[in-house]
Amino acid sequence: MRNKSLMDRVRLLGRSAIDIVTVLGRSGLFLVNALLGRGGAGSSFQLLVRQLYSVGVMSLVIIVVSGMFIGMVLALQGFSILTKYGSEQAVGQMVALTLLRELGPVVTALLFAGRAGSALTAEIGNMKSTEQLSSLEMIGVDPLKYIVAPRLWAGFISMPILAMIFSVVGIWGASWVAIDWLGVYDGSFWSNMQNSVSFTNDVLNGVIKSVVFAFVMTWIAVFQGYDCDPTSEGISRATTRTVVYASLAVLGLDFILTALMFGDF
Repeated sequence: MRNKSLMDRVRLLGRSAIDIVTVLGRSGLFLVNALLGRGGAGSSFQLLVRQLYSVGVMSLVIIVVSGMFIGMVLALQGFSILTKYGSEQAVGQMVALTLLRELGPVVTALLFAGRAGSALTAEIGNMKSTEQLSSLEMIGVDPLKYIVAPRLWAGFISMPILAMIFSVVGIWGASWVAIDWLGVYDGSFWSNMQNSVSFTNDVLNGVIKSVVFAFVMTWIAVFQGYDCDPTSEGISRATTRTVVYASLAVLGLDFILTALMFGDF
């Protein structure tokens, strides 16, 4: 009886591993076909612009508001901590490095997953459930190129830009709190920030992080929508998976990229 229970566990583990490999293979082929497959009807540039507005511009409000408040909180917390060591004039340096290296790309990616990623999954899943995708195939239009590819490129392009906007707005919010509220000298705030921030080590590495996050997260979102069960319950589960998988992927990739960029390996 004990041996049977052990074999059942081994069988279940093997089945789970096969399922994971199968999904990874399907998602890889899905990505290649979406980016390199044959074209469809309509102007691809117009479709891309439409999706850039839907995915990027419509996410600006939550990005700007979140960036401002996070920058303000960083200034308050940083000033409180640095004052204990007589280094309150370095609050600008701390805020800039924190936002550009870490919080800008990561928080933007998490917000993007919750707002744009879930919307992409639900939209494509709804198209599948109403047989719009199969209708495109019947008239000779590849849905991967006509529906999926513009959304992929829109996510790739818009999220790094949103991450930079998040960081800039966060620095502005921090400067308002630090200079106008807490009394930090504005010359020290900006000069310490300018002297400590490196374009290569800080700004560029933050951009690289946001590009990687955008690629993986948008890929997850569109694949979950395209691969979901064509029912309302299936779309709901796919949307939940998008937010969960994308958030975990962002946090895991953040550790890997940070170790490679700043780990001195």
